Amino acid sequence: MSSYDLLVIGGGPAGYVGAIRAAQLGKRVACVEKERAGGTCLNWGCIPTKALLKNAELYHNLKHHADDFGLSIDGLSYDWEKVIKRSRNVSDKLAGGIEFLFKKNKVDYIRGTGGLAANGKVEVIDADGNSELLTTENVLVATGCVSRELPFLKFDGKKVIGSREAMVLPEQPKSITIIGAGAIGIEFAYFFNAYGTEVTVVEMMDTILPIEDHEVSATLEKSLTSQGIRVLTGTKTAAADTSGDGVKLTVEPAEGGDSQTIESEVCLVATGIAPVLPNNAEQIKLDDRGFIAADERYMTNVPNVFAAGDITGPPWLAHTGSYEAVQAIEGIFVDGHEPKQVGTFPACTYCHPEVASIGLTEEACKEQGLDYRVGKFPFAASGRALAVAESEGFVKIIFDKKHGEILGAHMIGGGSTELIAEIALAMNLEATHEEIEATIHAHPTLAEAVHEATSDAFGHAIHI
Repeated sequence: MSSYDLLVIGGGPAGYVGAIRAAQLGKRVACVEKERAGGTCLNWGCIPTKALLKNAELYHNLKHHADDFGLSIDGLSYDWEKVIKRSRNVSDKLAGGIEFLFKKNKVDYIRGTGGLAANGKVEVIDADGNSELLTTENVLVATGCVSRELPFLKFDGKKVIGSREAMVLPEQPKSITIIGAGAIGIEFAYFFNAYGTEVTVVEMMDTILPIEDHEVSATLEKSLTSQGIRVLTGTKTAAADTSGDGVKLTVEPAEGGDSQTIESEVCLVATGIAPVLPNNAEQIKLDDRGFIAADERYMTNVPNVFAAGDITGPPWLAHTGSYEAVQAIEGIFVDGHEPKQVGTFPACTYCHPEVASIGLTEEACKEQGLDYRVGKFPFAASGRALAVAESEGFVKIIFDKKHGEILGAHMIGGGSTELIAEIALAMNLEATHEEIEATIHAHPTLAEAVHEATSDAFGHAIHI
């Protein structure tokens, strides 16, 4: 029977990062993953969807904007099977990279389903149903989540699907209804619409991307509508009929009113996620939503059993999961280390135009009664944005009026998911507006929008 200092159940962004960090600290480590290294993010989430979205953006630009660049393209077409295959190849390559990192760091990579057993043991059941008991001093549970079904709309993998099925549909649907306008729903809305699928998005809240700054959400909704996506906000799904060839949804205003019927070949449910608990997890205390409850050191109510990543609840993001795993591992094995909790973090939506944010929205600042300043800079005034045909959108930064520290930043436009890193670093270092203004930004770059928005907040902007 093998014995370890740490056994990680789950090989996603929290699991594999935690396993490698423990190995770097000289510990004997194993990582159990039922599918492939990288978990949902790498194999069925973050990575393959971004490959699909890049394909969609390229095709959309060639089809609708080639003439803007002086290009003429006759007979433009696409191969749906190759589009899907490219995304799978990208995931496979990165999964192989993580498996290499396991070998490099001497982490035992075990394929199977992990479950808790008594007396410091973990049971692993392989694909053939064979069981093996492993002994370990510590366990890190990082089993993640899956798409959540609606009670009246169960997944069948064909007509009613979650995000996993959406990225490997064997044939492009002529029409699709997407329930939920969070990041996942909006990204798939952009993807399918770019290839000509008739897309309807149904969102119960008053705005798409409801957790984002309302000005950003409104700008994105206007852009997606202009691209041909039908958006129904303030609308709830009341009933569904899947008895025919497609899906018939009955929707109605969230505040009450007349209903309407939406028919489509496929319905993608993107209304949330559900936790995936390891086998024999009955002894672990859960919160009221069914996620694992962990303390400030990421320990569960079971001694020496820790948890990190999506399985512990929001924010459900790969980068926050990795952060939590490192904090948990260092708390276990580094003397004197006091683990930190996730504080300020960036969030990104990879449709086109892109959306990125960090910190407080303007609405939150108002609700908290904060004294703040707002600076904005439109990409339409950016030389680089105009040169690369990415003039849609803006950078909006919110500063504390008294001390000049950043309270939040909200961006929509090309490159936003990259630009947000500068703000994240500035907030981590508690940089003030003076320090950002004093930082020379290369010209011409999209990043100049950060500098200009900062200057605008305090009346110093030059180019607007």
